[in-house]
Amino acid sequence: MSRPRPVVLSGPSGAGKSTLLKRLMKEHEGVFGFSVSHTTRNPRPGEENGKGLNKLPMLLGATLLPVADVFSSDLETSFSYYHFTTREAMQEGIDNGDFIENAEFSGNMYGTSKAAIEDVQAQNLICILDVDIQGVRRIKETDLNPIYISIQPPSMDILEKRLRDRQTETEDSLQKRLEAARIDMELSQEPGMFDMVIINDDLERAYEELKEILDEVSEYTRDPQRGPFGGLC
Repeated sequence: MSRPRPVVLSGPSGAGKSTLLKRLMKEHEGVFGFSVSHTTRNPRPGEENGKGLNKLPMLLGATLLPVADVFSSDLETSFSYYHFTTREAMQEGIDNGDFIENAEFSGNMYGTSKAAIEDVQAQNLICILDVDIQGVRRIKETDLNPIYISIQPPSMDILEKRLRDRQTETEDSLQKRLEAARIDMELSQEPGMFDMVIINDDLERAYEELKEILDEVSEYTRDPQRGPFGGLC
């Protein structure tokens, strides 16, 4: 049986990806698996290696988060989980071709390993990758052949308000995120960059759009004869 086609989900911080993903995975338990990224940044208070801010358990070999445990907290930050590593170790992995994408933000390296994706796919789950626009470009240079979906805020003003309301950023880090978001929003409009761009100006409508497109992907996992994702194969 062919492996399920992965899904790349991208968009600036504050666009609402985590909120949409949490709801999607809750309603599709046993269908989707989330790849766990590597990073060289220091763990934040409450974070542990391979675990989120609410200390959710991870299977370090399979790099797959038990879906039932994701929803033990309503915090959007429960999707913030990483394998923490050193710059030297991560660079060695990149040089050896172990990463399908990597990027640098605010002096820290981030990346998705090939093993993280393969382990999720081996369980016949649809692997979801949450990457930035740099990661999208790098993945397009590979043979992964995922579905590309961008989640965007309705405007920069609304995005800035969302980020400020979190009260988790310094002014300097906030401005860096806003600048990255401006670039992200511009690039998301490039023809062929994404299969679908969802403007999250209304959470319910945005979720229905995301659900509709991913329902087709999950249906393919149950019935490969349908063909994954309609005409986008």
